[in-house]
Amino acid sequence: MKNTKAKRKVVRPAPARSSRKVNGNGSGVAIGLSPKQREAVNRTLNVALANAYVLLTKTKKAHWDVVGPQFMTLHKLWDEQYTALATISDETAERIRMLGGFPLGTLQGFLGATELREDPGNVPSATDGVSMLLHDHETVIRSLRKVIEQCAEKWDDAGTADFLTGMMEEHEKMAWMLRSFLQGAAVASSGQSARGAVIPRMA
Repeated sequence: MKNTKAKRKVVRPAPARSSRKVNGNGSGVAIGLSPKQREAVNRTLNVALANAYVLLTKTKKAHWDVVGPQFMTLHKLWDEQYTALATISDETAERIRMLGGFPLGTLQGFLGATELREDPGNVPSATDGVSMLLHDHETVIRSLRKVIEQCAEKWDDAGTADFLTGMMEEHEKMAWMLRSFLQGAAVASSGQSARGAVIPRMA
């Protein structure tokens, strides 16, 4: 006897579509910035990351190489600054990921994006090492001043402008410490203060 019951067609509901639109490039980052804005900001952040990482490496090298009467002072100072630069690098990479981008992560990438210069094979004196790192921090500070304004006004990203302002303040603090060391070295060697006043010498 034939089965006269008709087979019922199972109709499965179509998957529900998300009301949240992907932000143009498949990243799903919907934070009020266009893909073009985020791309421009992330390029800026990757330059800042490259600067921090190269300066981190140069600071660690100075920490390893330092000799002379200032050894303990500079060895400790540069270790502290190396740690601060490692934190800056990590937080910058995280900021890039927050904006849907990917941070540079290779030495070749860092060297291609950095605004700083290396001096391979050179082992400077303690004072010259301080001068070189101070110059690098001041280079980074000047660069950050320019891009902070761009982030806020050109790309409407107040969050990254604030983030970079905090980074600039960290570099300013490290530059101040290095500059203060040089001013103290000048006093010790010439007997004159930074303002030109003669410092009395002990008999």
